Formats: sequence, structure tokens, C-alpha cells
Amino acid sequence: MKTALFFSVIITFLFLLTDVSQSQRKGDTKMSIRITSTAFTEGGMIPEIYTCEGRDISPPLSWSNLPEGTKSIALINDDPDAPMGTWVHWVIYNIPPIETGLKEGIPSEKVLPNGTKQGITDFRRVGYGGPCPPSGTHRYFFKIYALDTMLELESGAAKGQLLTAMEGHILGTGQLIGKYKRAK
Repeated sequence: MKTALFFSVIITFLFLLTDVSQSQRKGDTKMSIRITSTAFTEGGMIPEIYTCEGRDISPPLSWSNLPEGTKSIALINDDPDAPMGTWVHWVIYNIPPIETGLKEGIPSEKVLPNGTKQGITDFRRVGYGGPCPPSGTHRYFFKIYALDTMLELESGAAKGQLLTAMEGHILGTGQLIGKYKRAK
């Protein structure tokens, strides 16, 4: 009886140890990735060039501190202050982990030369769509995800499809928030 109890305790311990190990590997260390832009600071105003009132090009972004085992990177840019609910401005994924950022003005192509894929936004087009709030100051979240796999997801995916595909594969995350208010 004592032997059975002993083995039961050992097996339970090993199971818990494995479960903790897997949860750490799958990204319980949220916000571990540092993401920045040379165009604006955390919580700062996004320059007009990156908005509908400017050239509507994507801002330069850089990241560091990717978790070990990262096989791809995904980024979602959205506005939670939109009047009809969160508005999606950019969906980009399968960014190779060798990349340390995205340059200014990423072309609006479904697949970039390095294999990175772009999804559809709430503007109903592929690629970046800059801030264009109807009124007031809005916040724009640039959320980055380090993944343990390249996603089996076609280009042109929507945010919800990307989030579903990433389930169970997130090793770490980070975010940068910028703000914008239209001048007109």
C-alpha cells in the first residue's frame, strides 16, 4: 500500500513538473519582448506620415529579447477606442525570427520576399492601414508574438484567424502603444 502511494506521489510530481515546464515554454512569461519605434515613443503621438492624413505607410518597428525556440513572429496592430469596437489596422505573420524589426513603409503585398505574410484589416485590404480616428485621441496597440512554429495559414488571414492559429504556440509577447488624433 505504501509503495503504491509512493509511486502515485512520484507520478503526480512528474506530471506537474512536465506541465509547469510546458506552460513556461508556451509563453507564460507575457510581455517578455521589447518592441520600439524610432518614429514615436511608448504612449507618444504617432507622426502624421503614418496615418490617413499623411502617406499612410507603416512605421519602423524594432524588437529584441525573443524567447529561445522562436520559429516565427506575428504582429497585430489595432485600435480598441474605435466607436464600433476594436479596429484592426495590420495583421502580419510568419516573420522569420532572424528579423529584428520591420522597416518603414512595408509594401501591401500578401507575401513579402522573406516569406512574411500579411492579413486583411478592417479596411478590407491586405497590409498596413494607418490611424484615422473619426474623433478624439485613439490608442494604437502594436502587439508582437513570438511563436514556436511557422503558421500553416494562408496570406490574407483576418485577425481572428491568426489568433486561433497562434493558440498553444505563443512563447512570448510584447506591445508598443502609440496615440493619434486627427488635425481636421
